[in-house]
Amino acid sequence: MTKVAFIGLGNMGAPMAANLVKAGHAVSGFDLVEAAKTAAEGTGVTIAPSAREAVRDAEVVVTMLPAGRHVLAAHAEFLDAAPKGALVIDCSTIDVDSAKRAHAAGGAAGMLTLDAPVSGGVGGATAGTLTFMCGGSDEAFAKAKPLLEAMGKRIVHCGGAGAGQAAKICNNMILGATMIVTCEAFALAEKLGLEAQALFDVASTASGQSWSLNSYCPVPGPVPASPANRGYKPGFAASLMLKDLKLAQEAAASVGAATPLGAEAAQLYALFVAAGHGGDDFSGVINFLRGARGAA
Repeated sequence: MTKVAFIGLGNMGAPMAANLVKAGHAVSGFDLVEAAKTAAEGTGVTIAPSAREAVRDAEVVVTMLPAGRHVLAAHAEFLDAAPKGALVIDCSTIDVDSAKRAHAAGGAAGMLTLDAPVSGGVGGATAGTLTFMCGGSDEAFAKAKPLLEAMGKRIVHCGGAGAGQAAKICNNMILGATMIVTCEAFALAEKLGLEAQALFDVASTASGQSWSLNSYCPVPGPVPASPANRGYKPGFAASLMLKDLKLAQEAAASVGAATPLGAEAAQLYALFVAAGHGGDDFSGVINFLRGARGAA
């Protein structure tokens, strides 16, 4: 049994913490939202009155927070309260620079650190099938891996500090762009009189196959588990996709990388979110492409 502090018990953090409890670990958690704390307490997480109290006896601290500024603020609050030598794992999706700053702060405080953003959404967090993309030392990764395996199915060491965040934003740039072109293809098929199931049956086994098509088909019917079959309720919200695409564009600008399709994807999701669909699943962009802006 490992003593774990979990900071950030939102839609992703709560089920991840619950899976650590199920695996037999002692989990102390904290969140700023009362409803989140209540829900997590119902899964066996012991709620602490503050982040500092949550980490006081922790061997491992896990953070799952909205943005880089939140991660850095949390580190500033709790690092001097955690035991020296504790492992700090940040599972948030944040910019690479903030991830590296978090590593530096943790190292200065005598901690082992790992950036370990996830892929798999709320469903993966609940089922314990997340993919973790990890950046940090070999020592930190080896210590973190058994805990991460309680929350995920695939654990990948991508390199040094910030490499996990780099992998995450590159992956999600691919995801955002491929979802858009998948939606465009189904919208075009409709105009051409081609049934969605027929297009799926062809493309899902031919050169057009992708995760966006095969696992998350953006039209109702072909993939029963996709959000298209439940009114485009997320899933993975469009606002979060926009966040990741913006992070990718910021990273691209910082190193002078050309990402024209990534930039176009970011612009389209910005329009989709601005039209009031930030809470829709990101596959709901098909309705925007059809011109049905009031749909989804």
